[in-house]
Amino acid sequence: MKRILYTTLAATVLLTGYARAEDQAPNAAPANPAAAPAGPTAGAPADATTPAAQGVIPGEAGSTIDKRAYGVLPNYRTGDLDAPYAPLTTKQKYTIARKDTLDWPSYILASAFAGLSQLDNSNPSFGQGLKGYGRRYVSSVADQDIGNFMTEAIMPSLLHQDPRYFRKGHGSFGGRIAYAASRVVISKNDAGKWGFNTSEFLGNGMVAALGNAYYPDAVGFDATMQRMFTQIGTDAISQVMKEFWPDVKHHFSKKNAGTLAGD
Repeated sequence: MKRILYTTLAATVLLTGYARAEDQAPNAAPANPAAAPAGPTAGAPADATTPAAQGVIPGEAGSTIDKRAYGVLPNYRTGDLDAPYAPLTTKQKYTIARKDTLDWPSYILASAFAGLSQLDNSNPSFGQGLKGYGRRYVSSVADQDIGNFMTEAIMPSLLHQDPRYFRKGHGSFGGRIAYAASRVVISKNDAGKWGFNTSEFLGNGMVAALGNAYYPDAVGFDATMQRMFTQIGTDAISQVMKEFWPDVKHHFSKKNAGTLAGD
């Protein structure tokens, strides 16, 4: 299990180089300079005097991004890479963490993790049966909820980083996977500049360390690192799923439209 987790992290770090180089590549100049748009360029910070100076959270007025991907995956911290950059306020960062935490699918996810832990009999001192499952479920919810606030609200606010995943939406299939997975290593700050995602690593590291208090059979450095990299790997997979959700949605919309037209 450890080898899988460490290999996943290593692959993510290697992919970061590709994705970062791609992000820093100069944009092609428009064929007709006179026809270039007068507004802020894609990905650049919006002027503080414009309505776009403050970011919009999916599910709220002004956002075109679904608040859930695939109908169940909370999508509140997804943004559009090609849109003019607009930072979040501290209040908005806490709103994202609260929505991610309280949205009902997150508790189904916690129950799934608890079930896998029960089947694997991890932390055997928790026992089996309903009591053992209940202890695993509470621990899973604690990991999830504390992790949401640490990586999406507390650390980003203290470090002035943006907790959002900025969906690319174009390019090759492999390139988009590389980009999405690498965003657990790279994130934007409140000025719209890319840098190391300290909030992801420090936030999940602190939650993993806190887990030593309620995982009696998984205490120490190795167990802490395993919990941290498991959560970072889960976040990377989640971002890949969010990257392709609009494509999946569009595919099935066209398919359904074709079926209706053929009736």
